[in-house]
Amino acid sequence: MLPIKDNNPTTITPWVTYAIIAINVVVFVGTVTLDPRATVLMTLQYGAIPAVLFGHAELPPGFSPFPAGFGFLSIFSAMFMHGGWMHLGGNMLYLWIFGNNVEDSMGHFRFLIFYLACGVAAALGHGLLDTQSEIPMIGASGALAGVLGAYFLLYPKARVLVWFFWVFIFYVPAVVVLGFWFISQVINFGSGADLGIAWVAHIAGFLAGLALIPLFKHRNVPLWHDGSPAPAFGIYRPGRKTRGATSNIPPWAAAYEAERAAKRANMRREQRGPWGKEGENRDTSPWGRYQPNASPEPKPKPKSKPSVGVPKVVRLHPERDDNDT
Repeated sequence: MLPIKDNNPTTITPWVTYAIIAINVVVFVGTVTLDPRATVLMTLQYGAIPAVLFGHAELPPGFSPFPAGFGFLSIFSAMFMHGGWMHLGGNMLYLWIFGNNVEDSMGHFRFLIFYLACGVAAALGHGLLDTQSEIPMIGASGALAGVLGAYFLLYPKARVLVWFFWVFIFYVPAVVVLGFWFISQVINFGSGADLGIAWVAHIAGFLAGLALIPLFKHRNVPLWHDGSPAPAFGIYRPGRKTRGATSNIPPWAAAYEAERAAKRANMRREQRGPWGKEGENRDTSPWGRYQPNASPEPKPKPKSKPSVGVPKVVRLHPERDDNDT
């Protein structure tokens, strides 16, 4: 079951996701241009070796690219290395589909920290199986698994377009796609399939994503949709009233509207904005912006009406004497 895309829109441009994909591609293109011997040496230098991470071994002096005592930094360099085109393509495809929405739920900087933290948890989980192993681990699969775990909790009802058995293409809920992926990692680890793949790193990264997403997401972003008639996704314009008896406001937007209503109630209670006291300089706009320094515009004076008086008498014979009656 190969995912192609999802129908879950975002509100920000996922620059960190784009940057991670670009760095992985550039590093891989740089490594494939090397000769096989140099590629092996680079993997030993920058790969995450459990024996080095847990202090049971050290790289020869002058061979390690990191200062003495900082061999643990290979955890981060290993996240951006891959062993082949299929390895790179699969990881970047999953990151392209699911990473943008997870970044949207927490912001750019938090997503970067979240991604690296999941990668560290995956590397340590893999190393705990055999702390004296001298086989280097490379790949973004562990950090990517954390992104998948976060998406599993955030958007379980999102529809994902998948290519099933290379024949059928249809939409499947994200909870099915990601649940199938996680179960397949557990089955492969239990059966001992392809010992060259760090299955435990995938499992540990996924579990780390499940555990860390409540701490990194924005507080107005729900974790799991409660099954109410309101859709979890869609385009929403703040402040716009919905039609019909049932509300179509998504959960995150409902929280925003509740916060907005609380602010307006607080302004009404404190008699600020359009609810200010009579006689004070206040803004009466419908948006409730409070401008204490604004002076009211002077009202135009009403025009005076003509007074009613004695009408003017016009003499018919002005040449006669005024006393002549």
